[in-house]
Amino acid sequence: MPASLQSTVTLNNGVPMPILGLGVWRLAPGAETIRVASDALALGYRLIDTAAGYDNEHDVGVALRGSGIPRGEVFVTTKLLTDDHGYDSALRGFDASLGRLGLEYVDLYLIHWPRSAKRGDSWRAMEQILASGRARAIGVSNYAERHLTELLEHAGVVPAVNQVEFSVFLFQRRLLEFCRAHGIQLEAYAPLTKGRRLEDPRIGAIAQRHRRTIPQVMIRWLIEHGVVAIPKTSRRERLVENAQTVEFELTPDEMTALDALNEDYRTTTDPETIP
Repeated sequence: MPASLQSTVTLNNGVPMPILGLGVWRLAPGAETIRVASDALALGYRLIDTAAGYDNEHDVGVALRGSGIPRGEVFVTTKLLTDDHGYDSALRGFDASLGRLGLEYVDLYLIHWPRSAKRGDSWRAMEQILASGRARAIGVSNYAERHLTELLEHAGVVPAVNQVEFSVFLFQRRLLEFCRAHGIQLEAYAPLTKGRRLEDPRIGAIAQRHRRTIPQVMIRWLIEHGVVAIPKTSRRERLVENAQTVEFELTPDEMTALDALNEDYRTTTDPETIP
């Protein structure tokens, strides 16, 4: 199992992706994002996840350039705005993201939401972006199984990643198995339920046995399932705490107990409601 923040999974095109990173959703553009991303990189994080819709791509780029870490050692993800769906508009949206990041390429480019009848055209643009070498891998976010099935019927390239809300309380086992069967890496956002479910005594008992915290157990559960996790935080001490999840393992019985906590609990829109 992972023993460092540099531990990776291998995507379906051979690109290595860190299994634990930082999500910067809702970090304020400017000083806050630069500070948090800089702290994360200094602590050893090598995956940073942003999006055109977060308004902080520029700041992630500033932090990366200021870190002194070679570009090839950091895995940068960004995402297509829903308003930019369509072939030509997706290409323009990607160019705009690269410009804001100040990078020549990104490691992963995702369709942020399937909220468009033009998503098929958007995927053709994604494939063109991949072929150009300006993205090392392409994928989707917030795609339910039926959205993936639709895409796979026409795609020339299988998505490398599907980023969805996924946590102990939202154990999407069927979606995980579907993605595995098709060589799609699942990635979890909101793995800590946006802080809403961090006092569960059942997780607390497991955490106490390992002398860990509830958030650490929740993140470790994802790692043991082979799911990439991108918890968001604005606090350096939480970055340190989250990073320490690579230092311990859960037992099979503990994994089974955690699996059973699923309540289909969501903190955001259910993609199944999207046509």
